Amino acid sequence: MSDNNEKNGENQKKGQNDSNKDEAKELTLEQKLKETEDKLLRSLAEIENQRRRFEKEIKDAFEFSSFNFAKESLAILDNLERAKNAIKNDDVLKLNKDLEKFLENISIIEKDLISIFERNGIKKINAKGEKFDPNFHQAMTELEDDSSENGTIVQEIQPGYMLRERLLRPALVGVAKRKNSKNEEKSEKKEKK
Repeated sequence: MSDNNEKNGENQKKGQNDSNKDEAKELTLEQKLKETEDKLLRSLAEIENQRRRFEKEIKDAFEFSSFNFAKESLAILDNLERAKNAIKNDDVLKLNKDLEKFLENISIIEKDLISIFERNGIKKINAKGEKFDPNFHQAMTELEDDSSENGTIVQEIQPGYMLRERLLRPALVGVAKRKNSKNEEKSEKKEKK
């Protein structure tokens, strides 16, 4: 009988070991299922992120594809302005009776071009009288001006433009500097020495 008991005990242990192995297999299957589910969720999230990136890149490419064309087109607007000023200041042309009609036609072309720019998201940067901002303005000179605050734009040499939220060309400007500022800077430097 003791042999039978031993065999029964061994069989019970074996049965327990088999059930432990089955439980281990089940845990492993559950773990595998969780891992697979996790991988699937991560893959879906990555696909969604990639889709959003592609949509943004397509939108940016569409919005700013005309950036170089718009930038180069500003030269036309600049040249129209220069032509108007040259014609107005030419002594020989001032005597021509058709000068006003000619200038009026140039102004119409200029207004049409500005209208086309605005419909396509190109806007002029307001500079004169504004505080200097290096994000939108490029200082070309400092002008002594006691009537304006330091850093205020008092002269616009060339207008700047934006293409929606992107800088197309900075405004070239002259910035106010008080006459006394230079003397004050010199005296401060002397005091430091």
